[in-house]
Amino acid sequence: MSHPDFKPLSLMSASPVAAAAAAQSWTPLPYADLPRYDAHSLLPHWPRLHAGHALPPPPSGHPLADGWALYHNGEFERAAALGLAHGPEGLVLANQATAVYANYLEPRESVRLSMFRQVIERAAAQVGAEPDNCHALYWQAYALGRYSQGISVARALAQGLGSKLKGALERVIELQPQHADAHIALAAFHAEVIDKVGALVGRMTYGVRAEMSVELFERGLELHPHSPSALMEYGRALLMLHGDARLGEATQLYEKAAALKPADAKERLDVELARAGLTD
Repeated sequence: MSHPDFKPLSLMSASPVAAAAAAQSWTPLPYADLPRYDAHSLLPHWPRLHAGHALPPPPSGHPLADGWALYHNGEFERAAALGLAHGPEGLVLANQATAVYANYLEPRESVRLSMFRQVIERAAAQVGAEPDNCHALYWQAYALGRYSQGISVARALAQGLGSKLKGALERVIELQPQHADAHIALAAFHAEVIDKVGALVGRMTYGVRAEMSVELFERGLELHPHSPSALMEYGRALLMLHGDARLGEATQLYEKAAALKPADAKERLDVELARAGLTD
């Protein structure tokens, strides 16, 4: 098993060789064994597919329904383009498709970071116009978190990105207490900061606590118990906070994630990550 935190976070290598060989277009989803949706079949499955963040579905027949079907089928590039073509109304789709693709499939590190910056900037602009848009706040925070991991958490904290991320997620939970993904992301932030700067500095400087991390994870999984990404994040956090003493529990969380039946392309990628994390 990979140790100490079940790397990798991405399924694609970011090596110079991979970067040089990669085509300019987005890397296609490498798996075909997942459910397929169209604009009509998507809507009955919407509550399950969006259990982590309770996004309202598009009206039947709306072009964004086609875009969301593309996203859930793993056609992230087409989904992002369609979202951008619909202006502010399509920004959640565009940001989600871009951020998820960048996190899981983009092999070029510079491109990955650029994509996260695009999401951060688009979401921040939307938050500026709509301060209570919890979906814009969430994708801003998600991209900030992944971008911070890419440049190093310590460097990101020094640049003040951690405070922006934490504030955005806390606001999401304030606006939408049932937002499971925000609970999980904030829980992971607490654990990651403690891992990098220690419990004392983390508490005094960034307001993070190990017990709060666990509390947020438990609440997030209560809201969305079948989220493979949440199970993996919890497993990684237990190792960051407690080390080998919680290795057995962390392994069980990864095993549970690896055994889940994915509902869409993103969950299929998560299941594959869980399997990779369990492989030496």
